[in-house]
Amino acid sequence: MNPKVRDEGYDDLLDAAEEGEAYYLACANGHGSLPPRRTCPHCGSVDLSEESLPDSGTVETYTTTQVAAPSFASKTPYTTAVVDFGPVRLTGIVRADAEDVEVGMRVGLAVGRNTMTGNRMLTFHPR
Repeated sequence: MNPKVRDEGYDDLLDAAEEGEAYYLACANGHGSLPPRRTCPHCGSVDLSEESLPDSGTVETYTTTQVAAPSFASKTPYTTAVVDFGPVRLTGIVRADAEDVEVGMRVGLAVGRNTMTGNRMLTFHPR
């Protein structure tokens, strides 16, 4: 396995989420963005501030993988969702039975580990 290279923006977000202090970046024009970056992807503003991410979000869409690549076959089924947290949307794995996930479901954000690689990742948990 290759040594883990720290991604300053993404790993900073994961660190904050693990401490219960997840955030997003907001520009003066009201756009929210993640992962952290130096300019607003919507208007190009460099005047960005860290704002607290809401405690929960709503599943906007999801997909459940039933048949995965051979290296992930033992992990199926698993569900990946796009969750609306108001100013930003995040993608992650939903830690719930696949049949229980639905559009509109309220979830909270956490940080989990990919059991195959050991890498940290965003996870969602039903509220």
